Amino acid sequence: MSNAPDSPPLALTGSCLCGAIAYELRSSPKAVSHCHCRICQKAHGAAFATYGSVPAKDLVFTQGQEQLRSFASSPGITRCFCQQCGSSLTWHSAHYAEGAWISVALATLDSEFVVGGQRHVNRGVGMGWVDWGGVD
Repeated sequence: MSNAPDSPPLALTGSCLCGAIAYELRSSPKAVSHCHCRICQKAHGAAFATYGSVPAKDLVFTQGQEQLRSFASSPGITRCFCQQCGSSLTWHSAHYAEGAWISVALATLDSEFVVGGQRHVNRGVGMGWVDWGGVD
């Protein structure tokens, strides 16, 4: 048994489609959600978008932060994306404590991570053509 202190966990890395923006997550995403709301569908061009939340201090842009653009997708919700390729990267709510949490589009991660719990939200407005294969 070693008396050496435990090494800190490695950061998870991610980027946009074109690679102009890169980031690190210094903690594992929590509250992993597959959101089926119409806004997420439109923002991602998909039946749902998958996000995980981290403390805002744990999201560090390591490249291309000047390429990041944002817009208010609904009252109190700000979404950020790459101005070069349009990749959706994050969203945060003004209803969270100031700067407390930010949600990251998990498909932009380049690192693998183990998901604890996950959930589907807003399925009532989901696309009728999605085959759930027996999943309720």
